[in-house]
Formats: sequence, structure tokens, C-alpha cells
Amino acid sequence: MKTRIFLVIGIILFNYSIVLSQELGTARIHTQKGNLKVFSSPELFPLTTKWISEYNKLNPGLKIELKTTAEMDLKESLNSGETLGFVSDQSVSQVKNQFTWNLVVARDIIVPVMNESNPLTAEICRRGITSEGIARLMETPLKPNWRMLFANAQNINEQPVHYYFVNDPELTAAASNFTRTKQTAPAGIKVASEAELIAAIQNDPNGFGFCRLTQATDPQNKNLAAHIKLVPIDKNGNGRIDYAEAIYYNLQEFSRGVWIGRYPQPLSGKIYSVSSVKPKGAIQLSFLNWVLTDGQRFLSSNGYNDLVLNERQSQLDKIIEPQVYASAPTETNPFLIIRILIILAIGVIVVALEFVFRRVRTQEKVGARFTSTLLEVVNEENIAIPRGLYFDQTHTWAFMKKDGLVKIGIDDFLQHVTGPLTRVVMKNTGDKIKKGDHLLTIIQNGKHLRIYSPVTGTITAQNKELFDNSSLLNSAPFTDGWIYTVEPTNWLLEIQFMNMAEKYSTWLKDEYLRLRDFFEAAVRFHVPAFIMVLQDGGVLRDGILGELGPEIWEDFQTKFMDVKK
Repeated sequence: MKTRIFLVIGIILFNYSIVLSQELGTARIHTQKGNLKVFSSPELFPLTTKWISEYNKLNPGLKIELKTTAEMDLKESLNSGETLGFVSDQSVSQVKNQFTWNLVVARDIIVPVMNESNPLTAEICRRGITSEGIARLMETPLKPNWRMLFANAQNINEQPVHYYFVNDPELTAAASNFTRTKQTAPAGIKVASEAELIAAIQNDPNGFGFCRLTQATDPQNKNLAAHIKLVPIDKNGNGRIDYAEAIYYNLQEFSRGVWIGRYPQPLSGKIYSVSSVKPKGAIQLSFLNWVLTDGQRFLSSNGYNDLVLNERQSQLDKIIEPQVYASAPTETNPFLIIRILIILAIGVIVVALEFVFRRVRTQEKVGARFTSTLLEVVNEENIAIPRGLYFDQTHTWAFMKKDGLVKIGIDDFLQHVTGPLTRVVMKNTGDKIKKGDHLLTIIQNGKHLRIYSPVTGTITAQNKELFDNSSLLNSAPFTDGWIYTVEPTNWLLEIQFMNMAEKYSTWLKDEYLRLRDFFEAAVRFHVPAFIMVLQDGGVLRDGILGELGPEIWEDFQTKFMDVKK
């Protein structure tokens, strides 16, 4: 029966691939044709022009008309039939009530920088600087020193600081908004350009100044320019860089911190696409899709920063329609559509029958002893902990079978934190893995976590049922929801670093406290109104992470999961 089912599925998929290739082959020869009207605020005209130029190269039959708000008032543009607009934060304030739809497409990030060889680097990174401190520095014409930049820093020596600045209206406005000053001509050393500012600070251990993040970045290695260091900002003015402000380890961590709101808003502008109504035409949606994907590579050369992957995906989700084409849609053969629908219907029936047969067989073989049920609250006392398994600190388990192969999966604690999972991304049979390596990606409606391996070895089998029914990781994490079998290469040594039931249960108590600390620090920062009792014996709801956005999943990955791999 199983062989016949797979044979039928194979024939269906082969037939469908032929039909699909015919349809796609026809579609590839077409590019977009038609008209697209775009407007931009003056400061975004060079970037918008570049986007249109590059998009026209891909779609030469498309006519794009571009106007700036210097030619036409922004309010008039939104009401005159212009389809899409590109505006910055400073322009959005003019028309807050004029548009009903917007999409973030880029960021304009301004950063304070210093020389990495500054004698006070360690103290600066520990304390961070404050907006009030920078205001004092900008307003002090004679002998400014680093003590001015800190709150409550009497023990900091009065080492001189050389404040470099550029006469750039956008930089000046951002710095003034951040420091809440009206300084149009700050005290310091004036240089002609941001490039000169970076060069000056690279050669001056006491140098300090504001520039765009793109200017402080080496485009070759996608890292900070040589001898340049970002200056941490003490947002809450408590005299130290605490958990919510610790985003300055590297550019990736910093960019993510900007997205999730850990960086001062006056220094982090957004670039929007706006419209009086949500765009629905294929041409408009395809252009926006391109801007959020391939179009991101043209941002840096124009002084702007691309979006981090998760933010980009969240914005793409706002423009997803039933049909969005990279090129204009073509006429479809109705007989092909009928044929595809018939093939898909047969495929669904066959897969459903196979699923039923498998479930019946599974129920005959596996009891419900270690299935997991939905809990009202989650804590260390109501987590399933089967005996005989080895549990790793990465929230995975391992069990050696009689044939010497090791079966591995995720623990009950983790699935109760994430809530129902919707998809998995797995490694292939034959892949070699090491303890602590990326093993699996679990996904819930686009939000994802990387899971790390508890053992070293070669994957000998996948649990293919997870591709169609990833919720098995929730309902039966120790039985039907296993992930791989692995041929281990260092089993006896690696199990020395794992715990079995009793010790694992004790370890979970500390892990639960760590989880509470995470949500107290991270969730309250991101979602102030989130209803959760953490004091006086408070509890966490089952599936608590599943209720929260992708930025907190990212935080959970780096601050909770990755520190234990």
C-alpha cells in the first residue's frame, strides 16, 4: 500500500512539474508594461531616482513618472492620484493625517563614534553617554572633556575630547533633537564632510562626533571602519549600559537593536513608502516587493541603511496579495488551470489517506505516556521529564537505541514556551553535525528559533512527518515528535555534559527563573502593556512566546537560547 501511494504521488508531482514549467516558461519571457506614478520628498529624490532607474532596466516596457514634493506639495501628491510616495520622517510629520497606508523600506541611522584606542574606552562602554552630556559638550567652547558626557561621573578624569562636526542640516537636526538643544553652530572642530570626520577620528584617540552609520561602515567587510567604535548611549540615564541598551557588540546586533526600539528615536529615522490607500495593483506591489528585496542593495551608496531580515519580512507581509508577480501577469490557459486543480485534488486525497494510515499505525504502537497537553501556566513542576533520556542545556534530548544510533528531539520546556509550531527547517540525511551546531529551525507563523545539537555525529534519518505536521513537536516531543537519528562519534564524552531526569529537573528550576528574568527585562521593554504577573510568585502563561512579535523571538534567541549552546 505504501509503495503504491508513493508511486501515485511521484506520478502526480512529475505531471505537475511539467505543467508548471510550461506555465513558468511562458511567464518568464514577459516583463512589466504599463505606467507607475511615484513622488518623493526632496531629500529622497536621489535614492528614488536610483530605484526607478534600476527597476526600469529590468522592466524596460514600464513607464515610471517621478515627481518631487518641491514640484508638488506633499499633501497634494497624496490626493492627486500619484500611486506611491517615498518620504522620510521629517516629511511624514507634515502629512500624518493625509495617508492611510505606509510601509517602512529603509532606515536613516545616525551614530556617535569615537576612536577605538580612546584611553577611556572600557569606562565609556560600561557607562554609556547621555543626551544631556552631549548637550554640555556641544555648548562648551573651551576645553571640553569626557567627564561632561557622563551622568554622575566625578571619578572620570578630565581627559580632553575633540568634537568633530559637519555642517549638514540632517545631522545637525538629528543631534539637536537628540540633545534637545537648538545649537546650529556647535562648539568643536568643523570638517567639510562625513568622510573627513571619520578620517579625523581614526587618527585622533580623543576624537568624537556624529555621522551616518553608512559612513562609519567599511562596505567591503560589512563591519565598522578601521579604528572606529560606536559610542554606547545610556538612554535611561542611570549611569550604566544595562540589558535594554546593550546593542553595541557588532553591526548585526546594533541594527537589530535599532529595529526593536533600543536606540534613541531622534537618531534613527525611517524611510517610508506612503499612499492614500493600500496599493493593490500588480505593478505597484511588484515594485514595492523589489524595493524591499533587491532594491535594498542601493541604500548604502545613498547614505541609508537596509532593514534587518526579520523587519524586511514583516514589511513584505504587509504587501502580500494572492497574486504578486515579479513581472506582469500573463494570460493563463484555462485547461492548464483545470488540469492543475485536478492534480492537486488527487494529491491532497492521497496524502490524507497516507496520513490517516500513519496515525492509525502510530496509535497502535505508541501510547500517550509522554504526550504533552496545553497548560494554563508553565513552570518547572509541570514539565514532562521521561526517565532514560539525556537532556542538554540547549533544550534538546538524546537517547541511544539498541542499534547504537541516537534519537534526538526538543524538550517539553521549550515547546511550552514557544506555543504551537507551524513549520520546521531540517538538515538532510548524511549531514555531519557537531555538538552546539545549528541543528534545526522551528517556526511559528514566520517567527523562528535556531535549535542546537546536543551531540556530534552523522544524521542517518529525519522525522519526515514533521514537514507535514510540525505540531508533533508540541503534542509529542518525546515520541512522534523526534527530529533525527544520529550515528554518534563522541557519545561517551558528550553525555558527561548532559543531565538525566533528577538532575535535569533540578536544573529546570534555575532555567525557569532565568526565563522569568528574560521576560521581565525584555518583554516589559518591548510591550509595556503586556499582561503578565512576575512579582510575588507570579506565573507565565503556556505558549507565552507565541503571543509576542518577531523582535522578542530574536531577543529570546540571542539572550536566552544562544548563551547555552
